Amino acid sequence: MNHSAIDLTTAYELIDRLAEVHALPPADYAALIRAFCGGDTLRPPKEGEIGAEASAALAAYARAKADPLRRQYYGNQIFIRGLIEYSSWCKNDCLYCGLRKSNHTAERYRLDTEEILACCEEGYRIGFRTFVLQGGEDPYFTDPVLCGIVSAIRSRYPDCAITLSAGERSRESYQSLKAAGADRYLLRHETADPAHYALLHPPVQTLETRMRCLADLRDAGFQVGCGFMVGSPGQSADTLAQDLAFIQNFRPEMCGIGPFIPHHATPFAKERAGSMELTLFLLSLLRLLQPTLLLPATTALGTIHPQGRELGIQAGANVIMPNLSPAIRRGQYLLYDNKLTSGEESAQNLALLKKQMDGIGFSVVTDRGDPAGADIDASQSKDV
Repeated sequence: MNHSAIDLTTAYELIDRLAEVHALPPADYAALIRAFCGGDTLRPPKEGEIGAEASAALAAYARAKADPLRRQYYGNQIFIRGLIEYSSWCKNDCLYCGLRKSNHTAERYRLDTEEILACCEEGYRIGFRTFVLQGGEDPYFTDPVLCGIVSAIRSRYPDCAITLSAGERSRESYQSLKAAGADRYLLRHETADPAHYALLHPPVQTLETRMRCLADLRDAGFQVGCGFMVGSPGQSADTLAQDLAFIQNFRPEMCGIGPFIPHHATPFAKERAGSMELTLFLLSLLRLLQPTLLLPATTALGTIHPQGRELGIQAGANVIMPNLSPAIRRGQYLLYDNKLTSGEESAQNLALLKKQMDGIGFSVVTDRGDPAGADIDASQSKDV
């Protein structure tokens, strides 16, 4: 179906097909996004505007299709991960990120091994059984340093999953980190379109390298996570369709998406934030595309709307990552403006998070939360 716009009847039919076979051609993904947004703007109509009711009804339909697929594999379980933001130093200069090396106003810090282990100790006591170590691409964390940290966590907490989000590294580095005891690795691809990638990064960073790293992670035996921002500068329905097609083909175990939120000390400071509504719609499409995905309701969703996390779960997400970092450091790891650092974002407020999830019919569970039925799911996806 090669077209730029479709009627709503066809949009519902495409959602039905995606729910059945878990795959669509890129042109159909683009057409679905345009149908939802009412055009090419990636700005769904707001309440009271022409097309708002139709857009909301389409989102509700996708959400209603996504929920039973999630429950088929995960029931009403929501997995929690303890996030440890271990370094705000970064050698890269991504145009959208507050940690970029050209931001000389950023407050920089790095946690040492004992500080990281203290975060894990507190998290384990609270009930976390997955630790996510996320940082900028800080040259201090060489393979020996980072492998030593991973080994120490693995030794102390053998029943826990260790997830890393440490950027682009060599194949040998990934192999060493896996051998040290890491289980999962998150590396957002950001966009599957090379021209769009070039708009978001300096020339030294390329989509080819990012995709090579994702392939190396898969070869090293990691559970791999990718993802993208929604509404980033230069994004279109066609680039988003390429993202969905990439995820359809790569089949990551995890996928993190959230609305683009500008940071005041970046070249994109005056750009408009991404749409929460489109992010929620895409979460539902991702659940339909790959029912076993571990799909976070991200901090960015909670930042852009007070109920963003809950809405993300209702749209199809099944993972939340509260912050275990030292409280004094949370405001210094500022990827974008107004980032949440308290409330349900804080790991210490796990009781509040459980209450919120109970209120919408979901249950927070304290286990590793590995992906379910990956082999079964892969066999169900049909070629298109």
